[in-house]
Amino acid sequence: MKKLLLVYILFFSFSSIVYAQTETPVTWSSSFEKINETEYDLILTAAIIPGWHLYSQHTEEGGSLPIIIRKGNESEGFTLLGKAIESDTIKKYSPVFEVYESFFDNKAVLKQRIAVNTASINEVSLNLTGQVCKEVNGVCIQIDEDFTFTLKGKATEKEKVVLDEKSKLLSAKLQLDLKNTELLKNANDGSSSENSSLLNIFILGFFGGLLALLTPCVFPMIPLTVSFFTKQSKNKKKGISNAVLYGLFIVIIYILLSIPFHFLDSLDPEILNNISTNVWLNIFFFAILVFFAFSFFGYYELTLPASWGNKMDSASGIGGIIGVFFMALTLAIVSFSCTGPILGSLLAGSLSSDGGAMQLTAGMSGFGLALALPFALFALFPGWLNSLPKSGGWLNTTKVVLGFLELAFAFKFLSNADLVEHWGILKREIFIGIWIVIFVGLALYLFAKIKFKHDSPIKKLSFSRVSFGVLVIAFVVYLIPGTMKNPAWNLSLLSGFPPPQFYSIYEKDTECPLGLNCFKDFDEGLQYATENNKPILLDFTGWACVNCRKMEENVWVENDIFRLINEDYVLISLYVDDKKELPENDQFNFIKKNGRLKKIQTVGDKWATFQVINFKTASQPYYVLMSPDLEILHTAQQYTDRDTYYNWLKEGLEKFKNSSKK
Repeated sequence: MKKLLLVYILFFSFSSIVYAQTETPVTWSSSFEKINETEYDLILTAAIIPGWHLYSQHTEEGGSLPIIIRKGNESEGFTLLGKAIESDTIKKYSPVFEVYESFFDNKAVLKQRIAVNTASINEVSLNLTGQVCKEVNGVCIQIDEDFTFTLKGKATEKEKVVLDEKSKLLSAKLQLDLKNTELLKNANDGSSSENSSLLNIFILGFFGGLLALLTPCVFPMIPLTVSFFTKQSKNKKKGISNAVLYGLFIVIIYILLSIPFHFLDSLDPEILNNISTNVWLNIFFFAILVFFAFSFFGYYELTLPASWGNKMDSASGIGGIIGVFFMALTLAIVSFSCTGPILGSLLAGSLSSDGGAMQLTAGMSGFGLALALPFALFALFPGWLNSLPKSGGWLNTTKVVLGFLELAFAFKFLSNADLVEHWGILKREIFIGIWIVIFVGLALYLFAKIKFKHDSPIKKLSFSRVSFGVLVIAFVVYLIPGTMKNPAWNLSLLSGFPPPQFYSIYEKDTECPLGLNCFKDFDEGLQYATENNKPILLDFTGWACVNCRKMEENVWVENDIFRLINEDYVLISLYVDDKKELPENDQFNFIKKNGRLKKIQTVGDKWATFQVINFKTASQPYYVLMSPDLEILHTAQQYTDRDTYYNWLKEGLEKFKNSSKK
C-alpha cells in the first residue's frame, strides 16, 4: 500500500510550502531603464546565498525548473519583447537528471525588454517563477515573485522596498536599546538542557524500538536472521561479524531517515518551529496518527510496495558488505507496517519539540539501536535464542496497545492547533477527559471485555496482561482529578502534554500560568514595571511549547519561585506562536537584514520578530531579567532545574536592588 509513502511526500511538500512562506535563499531587487517613449528594459537582480543555484531560462529540458518571466496578473497595455537577456551563467552536467543545466551563482541579472502600447502607461508588472537548489544536498525550492514597476522619468530608477510611516514607527518600536547586552552573549546557550533533551528523546526512541521488536512484523525475524548468519557463514567468527554489521546497518538506515530534516533546519533556524506550530500541519499529524492507530487495531494494513521488498531481497543475495546492507534494508521495508506508525509518532513529536532535526536524529538513533541490538547479541550468544518466548497472540496484543497509545498521542496535535488558534475546543479538562476514555478502552481490552479483528481467543488472562491492566486503571485514576476545578494533584508527570492549567473550562478571566499576574504585551508590562520600579521577567514562550509547560508546572509552581515571580517581578509572557491576528492598525511590514519584507500580521509574528532582533535567538522557553530602563540583570535562562532557576531569580533581584540604590 502506498499510503504511507504518500504521507511522507505530503509532509515534505508541506514543509517546502512553509519554508517558502518564511525565507528563501534569493533576495530580489528591481529597476528599469527607459529606452524610448514606448520601450523599457525591466531589470531584475537576484542576490543568491552561497552554495545555492538559481536556474537559467535556458537550462536544458528535463532538468531543474527554468526561470519563466510572464506579464503580471491583470497587466495590460504592454508586450514582452522576446526572452530576458541574462548575465553570465554556469553550465554543468547533472548526474541526477542526466542533462546539462545552466544556473547562476551568487548573483543573477535579467533584463526584460517591453513595449508599451501608449506613452501614458505608468505602471506594469511581471511575474517570475523558477527554482533554486542547494548544491550540497539537492534541496530545492520553487520561487514565485511579483514585481511592479512605476514608469516615471527618463533615467534609470531602482525600485526599493520602502516602508510607510506606520511600518517605520512600529518597526522602530520593536527594537530595544538594551544595556549590558554582553550578558546575553555569554548567556546559557542551552547546551546542557539540549543535551539532556537529546538524551531523553534518544531513550524514548530506544523504548519505541523495543516496542517495535515485540510486534508480529519484527519479532519472528530475530531467530530467522540470526540463524541465517550463524549457519550460512563459512565460520562462526564470520557469522558473528556479519550479524554485528547487519545491526550497524539497521542503525545507519534509521539515522538516514532524519537527514533531510537537517537540511530544512539549516535553511532557516525558525523553519521547524514554524512547521511544528502550523495549524494545518498539526491537524494533518492528528489525522495521520489516528490513521496509524486504526491500522494497529487491525482494520487495515500499512505496507510499502511489495516490489520494494522484492528488489531489496534480491539485492541481499549479492554477498559481502553490500549484501548485508540490503538485508538490513529489507528488514526495514518488510517490517514497515509495524514500525511505520511508531516512527510517524517519533517524527511528529520531534518536529513539535524545540530542537527539531537533532532530536529526530537522536530518536531515530535510539530506535535503530533497539532494533539492531537483538540481532548482534543473539549472534554473539546464540544459546539465548532458546529463552525467547514463542510467537503468538501476545504479539497482536502489543500492536493493539500501541494503537491506543497512538490515539492518545494524536490528540496532542489537535490540542496544539486549538491552542495557537484559540478555538477553545480542547480545553484542559476536555483533553484529559478524552484520555480517560481512551485508557478506559485500553483497560477493557486488556481485561478482554472488548476485542479486535486479529485477536486470538482468550481462555485465561495472563499475569502480565492483568498487571498491565491494573497499571492502566491506576493511570486513569491519576487522570480523573485533572477534570475537576480544584484537583487534588496537578498531573505534573504529564506536564506539556495536556493544555496549560489556565486553558480551562473553569477559568474565564486569566490566560496567565498558575494564576500569576502577567502581561501579554511588552510595552504595557514595561510601563507597569517603570511605574512600580520592579524588575522584569521576560518570558518568550509558545502555546505548543512542551518545555514551557514543564517549566511552569514543575518549576514555577514551587512556592518560593512562585512568590518571587508574583511579588518581586513583573512577568511579561510573549507567545511567539500565537496565530491571533493583530488589530488592523497594529499590522505592519518589517524589513529583515537581508532586505526581504516580513508581514507582521499576528501576535506571534510580532513577538517572534521581537525576540530575534533583540536577543538573537528563536528558542523557547527563553527567559530574560531586565530593569525598567532595559538593563540586562543576568545571563538569559532556558529550560533548567528548580534550584538553578531559583538562584537565577534571586541573583537578578539582588542586582536590581543594588543598582537602584546607586
